Amino acid sequence: MANHGPIVTERLRIIPFSDRFLTEQYVNWLNDPEVVRYSEQRFKHHSVSSCREYMESFDGTPNFFWAIAGQGRGSEYIGTLTAYVDVHNRVADVGILIGDKTRWGKGYGGEAFRAVIDFLFREAGVRKVTAGTMAANKAMIALMGQAGMKEECRRERQFLLDDREVDLVHGAIFRETWKESTKS
Repeated sequence: MANHGPIVTERLRIIPFSDRFLTEQYVNWLNDPEVVRYSEQRFKHHSVSSCREYMESFDGTPNFFWAIAGQGRGSEYIGTLTAYVDVHNRVADVGILIGDKTRWGKGYGGEAFRAVIDFLFREAGVRKVTAGTMAANKAMIALMGQAGMKEECRRERQFLLDDREVDLVHGAIFRETWKESTKS
């Protein structure tokens, strides 16, 4: 896993994932059908051991795996973020999971997502950031839009969700677009 210090926002600390985050709480998030409803993780059963294997899969790679934690009074661990980096093409694909359902709908996911995009452009030398989700995942579609991502492509009827065919939506933002959107 690529190494760096925490990314700090107004309410959050985005910290490289480590053993201290391999908790029953994390495993429970991944095994909660509501939390992973729009993820392919919904087809797997997780354990601390399987999560450790996943964490270790980042070792020696340019990819990032972060824990999302609050600051101050709200310092508890609330979710995770990943960025898979294609070094040769300088592209990163970002995924997010807010496992703490009490934090849903309060802007924490968007705050963390935007901070990671900023980090990838400013610190990791990435020129393009992408993300994808099921078209039915309205919260993630909104989060991608709030981060300035534009729909780049759609794979029709890619997933089955509750026996319905659902499209995969890919969004992207380029470094130059990000710089324009973040000018003061």
